[in-house]
Amino acid sequence: MKYLVLLLVVVGVLWFARSRAGKLSRRSDPPGKPPQPQTMVSCVHCGVHLPRGDAIDGAQGPYCSEAHRLAHGDRR
Repeated sequence: MKYLVLLLVVVGVLWFARSRAGKLSRRSDPPGKPPQPQTMVSCVHCGVHLPRGDAIDGAQGPYCSEAHRLAHGDRR
């Protein structure tokens, strides 16, 4: 009887490990095109470089944040 319980525990652990490994492998992103590089710009106020899509446009150029646009005196 104790061997039957031990066998059931071993089978349960193996089943759990296999199902867990299957879920992890299914989560990975499918192979596809890698993301394209983005144009980098420099903040007019502080000089930090950031992707063009994240920059805030002002009359004097791109900024890294709205606070830097206002601090630089760019009121649009």
